[in-house]
Amino acid sequence: MNSASPDSSYLPTASPEMLTLRAELLHVLREFFRRQDYVEVETPILSADIVVDAHLEPFLTTLSSGQEYFLQTSPEFAMKRLLAGGMRAIVQFTRAFRVGEQGRRHNPEFSIVEWYRVGDAHREQMDFVEQLVGTIRDEVQRRPLPGGCRPNASLCQQLPFERLTYDEAFERYAGQKVLSADIDDLRRLALGRTLPPPASLSREDRDDWLNWLLAELVEPHLGQSRPTFLYDYPASQAALAVIRTSSDGPPVAERFELYIGGIELCNGYHELTDADELRDRMRVQAAIRTAQYSRPLPETNRLLDAMEAGLPASSGVALGWDRLLMLAVGADSIEDVIAFPFDRA
Repeated sequence: MNSASPDSSYLPTASPEMLTLRAELLHVLREFFRRQDYVEVETPILSADIVVDAHLEPFLTTLSSGQEYFLQTSPEFAMKRLLAGGMRAIVQFTRAFRVGEQGRRHNPEFSIVEWYRVGDAHREQMDFVEQLVGTIRDEVQRRPLPGGCRPNASLCQQLPFERLTYDEAFERYAGQKVLSADIDDLRRLALGRTLPPPASLSREDRDDWLNWLLAELVEPHLGQSRPTFLYDYPASQAALAVIRTSSDGPPVAERFELYIGGIELCNGYHELTDADELRDRMRVQAAIRTAQYSRPLPETNRLLDAMEAGLPASSGVALGWDRLLMLAVGADSIEDVIAFPFDRA
């Protein structure tokens, strides 16, 4: 007789009640987009194109012909091609994949909701995100929650969401603005807060310093009393967002992130439409990857062709559905709201 305990790893980590609630809330979200005249679309999960981001590592598969394809870190490139093809307001509920992102708030395979609307700028999308999150919040508050869960306290507030620029947030929580700061200024800021730089921090990469200081000094405070939008990021962190210049301050990237309880939930851009600028930014990202001994990614793609043909002005948002659900119901971990995390896949 085998007395060993049976292996329970075949079981889901989320309860049946949680998975049922997840499905019901996803239906609510789909109805929300339908009422706002968004068309639900599908684009390839496996593609020869890939978002070139120095800090995102995609899963790679190689065909027998030698052609390389990537599991998408975001459906961004393909959805923008749909805009170039004439669509005006689109949304996708899909899976995204990122190597190495695993923990209480991450899973290498995760559910993403991504949408774009022609004619909107990032500020209009901030208003839209506030409506969306409020809709899920209100729906959750009307329902009994599995296992005694309680929604994140920040999300329970019926107040308008807070909006802080990147510089305003640093001034409030770190004591100084940083958009015009150089690396020596950032070193002095860390020294004044007795923060020893980690060994992994690049000593000459200003954005590395900014990201580290943001994580250490600012992010833990964001979205604690109510959800908080952080917007107008450093121009050097524009990714695929428009850069706005002015005569009375440094240039900024027209992008935002939403924080709830110190956790980043979504990322929105006033979208770049200039193909030459996209090429330049991809070259920069490729150089950063090479310097960090990361595998190079292709610097040509069909999005460049779409931009050359004429990509309409738009804004878009990518939202982590697993993470929103975790916060909305007050779960401790993403594993509590998905069926099979990576180590049970």
